[in-house]
Amino acid sequence: MTVMANPYFRFKQFTVFHDRCAMKVGTDGVLLGAWTAIGSARRILDIGCGSGLIALMLAQRSQARIDAVDIDHAACVQAEDNCRRSPWAGRIRVYQSPVQSYTAAEAELYDLAVVNPPFFDNACKPPQPQRQLARHGDMLSQTGLLAAAGRLLAGHGRLALIYPPREAQSFQQLAAASGWHCRRRLAVKSRPDKTVKRILEEYDRASHDPDTGCQETTLVLEQSRHVYTAEFIDLIKDFYLKY
Repeated sequence: MTVMANPYFRFKQFTVFHDRCAMKVGTDGVLLGAWTAIGSARRILDIGCGSGLIALMLAQRSQARIDAVDIDHAACVQAEDNCRRSPWAGRIRVYQSPVQSYTAAEAELYDLAVVNPPFFDNACKPPQPQRQLARHGDMLSQTGLLAAAGRLLAGHGRLALIYPPREAQSFQQLAAASGWHCRRRLAVKSRPDKTVKRILEEYDRASHDPDTGCQETTLVLEQSRHVYTAEFIDLIKDFYLKY
């Protein structure tokens, strides 16, 4: 999906510098930050926060306290800088740590965890170690992600994430086998005639009526080149300057 190439990206209420991060601000993160349901969440965890984009978007949309973790030192420094310059500096904390060994600073567990995870496995890896770390699942497998979410989320807690279709299918199978239930799923197409490029999902472990199932919808980003759909604009209008 689209990646912003400038050293920073300016949103309506905050600016994200990403020149020191392996993964730049892109459509995947914006979609996840805008689509994730906040509900009554008071504590949110951003796993693999990178530049801090998703943490900032969720801070704009809520009154929650947000902890952001990433394994990469440069990303954490940049995320801290971005959050400190934002209107919500007092509600966002950044920690350098693998989520597998991360221990919340407070005893209270999280109501919501959000992750734009590394999703390339057994693929050609980029030469830059920092970018390889951000894009590949070696350091955070799907099994490891589920284990960490299970440890850090409260019983009612929800997990929201984004994957390409193949990886989403794999995650669905692992999640179901571990007692997680998909409650919302959004399939994303770049244009009406294109195949699905990304799938956003929300999971929980709470007891539900099995007949409720998973709410499934589809989002098309563009009707034609640079002509965005009303549905996409409605999703991101609180963030993008031009809408």
